[in-house]
Amino acid sequence: MKTSQPITKGVDYWTKRISDQEMPALCSTIRDLEKLAKDDVSSLASLGRSVMHDNALTTRILRVANSAIYNKGTSHVTTVSRAAVVLGFDTIRNICITAKLLTSLLENHNLSESVYRRLIKLMAHSFQAAMISRVMLKDYDEALREEVFIASLLYRIGESAFWSIGGQFVDHLDQALLVCDSTKQQKVVVREKLGTSFSQLTQSIARAWGLGDVLTTSLSHPDERMPEIRSIFLANEITDALNQPHINAEKLNELLTAAAEIQNISLAQCKARISRCAEATIRLAEDYGAIELVQHLPDTAEIISTLDKPEQTIESREINLVLQLKKLRELTELAIQKADFNQVVQTTLEGILDGVGVDRCSVMLLSPNRKQLSPRIAFGEGADKFKLELLIEMQGETNPFLYSINHKQADWIHEFDEREPDSLTSYVSANFDANQFKYGYMIAPIVVNDKAIGLFYADKHHSSRQITQQDFDSFCHLTQLANLCFGLAVH
Repeated sequence: MKTSQPITKGVDYWTKRISDQEMPALCSTIRDLEKLAKDDVSSLASLGRSVMHDNALTTRILRVANSAIYNKGTSHVTTVSRAAVVLGFDTIRNICITAKLLTSLLENHNLSESVYRRLIKLMAHSFQAAMISRVMLKDYDEALREEVFIASLLYRIGESAFWSIGGQFVDHLDQALLVCDSTKQQKVVVREKLGTSFSQLTQSIARAWGLGDVLTTSLSHPDERMPEIRSIFLANEITDALNQPHINAEKLNELLTAAAEIQNISLAQCKARISRCAEATIRLAEDYGAIELVQHLPDTAEIISTLDKPEQTIESREINLVLQLKKLRELTELAIQKADFNQVVQTTLEGILDGVGVDRCSVMLLSPNRKQLSPRIAFGEGADKFKLELLIEMQGETNPFLYSINHKQADWIHEFDEREPDSLTSYVSANFDANQFKYGYMIAPIVVNDKAIGLFYADKHHSSRQITQQDFDSFCHLTQLANLCFGLAVH
């Protein structure tokens, strides 16, 4: 629903609206799962029946249940009820909640671009914190680790749920927060506009939905010394520190030291655990079908490795023919499987970034009216800023992006002459530095159902390198195979 007037309502109003009007499916699923948890006799069969009508949800649950994180060498499970027998009811219940939450929030297409970016980033940070908290309790039993994972994931459910509402009121608050100078000022603005804070809204939703004692305690008493509560607090603090534009090495080291203490391990061991956790986080996000989150996950291993060497420069990537071949084989297998769009995109971009050896690559998609083109997924150096700033108007006779779309043809723009910028500035958003095109770039159409819906993009701007013919040939090979996958998937 959309609100036309920005009227302050208070925590009870927003809790009821989110529960009854905006996210009733998620609210209902969580309540049903809590009821099933109290019924030992029929819970397993009921669990299977409660999700079987939702094919997409069932697919996600089974993919996660069979992932390396959860399936420790046991046989492949093909039903939700069987997965619950193998992994335990509590584990599958939490996988159900996570899958439903991601579906409810990430597939909301009624949001403005700015609000959607804010929501995706927030969810990525929540997912990362959930994984870190789970790793911090590595030596505890699985039930507690799962409870902490879901509590960390829902630690900011109030804020996430609010942004998912969409509409004029939400857009106005989003714009108001963008001009705030500090986090403290943002909290003041939120309280003025909503009549409550995001933290209070999360606590209210947690009580209304019956989200468990661990979450409610972590929200109301974050200073509790119990390992599960302490791990949730530290995981969120570490995640915030890792996602700052400028890393505060001293603060991050302090947080990691505290995390090492509650795990009773050395700081070096803790850093190694958190670094490995980053890889597992990406894999699990992919298993949940939440590829949108990946580009908002920081390069944790790189950040941690340079904590004591802040001046270290980033080396440019080099061509990797072995990895290229691996990704081409993976795309061939995806074509046979008729894999979904996100899997193909992920594999293609990995091949372009680390196989071709570019600095940055992206998938750009056309707006519904086909008049604008913008990056939706981006990997590599400066990816977040690239996504945030670049918007291309589909106009202009010299517009290579428009030409590639209209003619369904890959193109290699060798360089951009900054002395003659008019041809670019006429269709590229004003806040984007056109000099990022200075060393050239490669584009190739994304074709689905014989219709170009966007472009693959790649450049070497960060390392100030020119693109070569070999780069372009490899780029074309990967993108052509990706389009073959898209074509087979719809037939």
